[in-house]
Amino acid sequence: MPDARGHFGPYGGRYVAETLMPALLELEAAYNDARRDPLFHESFQRLLHDYAGRPTPLYKARRLSAHCGGALIYLKREDLAHTGAHKINNTLGQVLLAQRMGKTKVIAETGAGQHGVATATAAALFGMECRVFMGTEDVKRQAPNVRRMELLGAQVIPVASGTGTLKDAMNEAMRYWVSAVRDTFYVIGSVAGPHPYPTMVRDFQRVIGDEARRQILDREGRLPQALIACVGGGSNAMGLFYPFLQDPVAMIGVEAAGKGIETGKHAATLGAGSLGVLHGSKSYVLQDGHGQILEAHSISAGLDYPGVGPEHAWLKDSGRARYVSVTDEEALEAFRTLSVLEGIIPALESAHAVAHAMKEAAQGSPDDILIVNLSGRGDKDLGIVFKDL
Repeated sequence: MPDARGHFGPYGGRYVAETLMPALLELEAAYNDARRDPLFHESFQRLLHDYAGRPTPLYKARRLSAHCGGALIYLKREDLAHTGAHKINNTLGQVLLAQRMGKTKVIAETGAGQHGVATATAAALFGMECRVFMGTEDVKRQAPNVRRMELLGAQVIPVASGTGTLKDAMNEAMRYWVSAVRDTFYVIGSVAGPHPYPTMVRDFQRVIGDEARRQILDREGRLPQALIACVGGGSNAMGLFYPFLQDPVAMIGVEAAGKGIETGKHAATLGAGSLGVLHGSKSYVLQDGHGQILEAHSISAGLDYPGVGPEHAWLKDSGRARYVSVTDEEALEAFRTLSVLEGIIPALESAHAVAHAMKEAAQGSPDDILIVNLSGRGDKDLGIVFKDL
């Protein structure tokens, strides 16, 4: 758990304009009250079961495991949750909290579009007005998800500033929130942003790891050797990792190496970043010598972010988790391999985790078990993939 001011070691905290502090303090108080309320938990769990379709399966990937020739690979099938990604867990929790706080409108930012779709879905369910900020570059490369959000009744607001990606969308969403905070709840999509968001999003996503831990014990009678998940901001990874923190299980986060770390065109924040402040939180960021945030690059819009959640930074420094990176080319190959061998088309974000799992499995023994979080499905990425495969 973070300290009272939301710090994980030196990371996290609340680095925002004075005008946002009352909203964050109101949110922290409301969340602390909700997390102690059994009725809130009951409502959230009922939504996860009846609406999101949980629990998601833990699938033994026999053909992929045989292809790698080493450890047994299990896939946690978050791609089978309603809306096709783990994002629905968090948005149901946050929109339920927004309703409890008396808010009537929600806003969100999105990169790959899955968080935007999940927020628009939850807003429709609760009858709330919804605006989603999205970089113009991501609007182009994730067009199917833009249409889904609009069909769900959300207003998608293109953000042309900067590189037109997730970082710029989050900048604009925070600016808008300052002017609309009285009746508007900001649904942040990852374990990033100012306190209490990193803790709150982790808590709403821990259902992934809780289920996976229970399922692997039921199936194999023992815990896995390692957990593997992709990391952009880091919500799906933290959701999987958190319930295993006290267990003798390795945790491996996979960042986007893009065109290669040495080219500078990557999104490997933990691998090649340094201490800085971005979007209200202190963590590892990609920045130049003057502290200016650098452009990130990944073929995956959801990993194309120059920051990372502060709890991941703390796990890296403490040595509890290990962080590696996978290139665009390796992710595309994993995308193709999983599709052909298992009949499962993964999101490009998830394909990064699969690519590294294939390396780890090949080096393991048949007695080893790996759990890979398949954070989302790849329909949204077909336009990108067909250009490169």
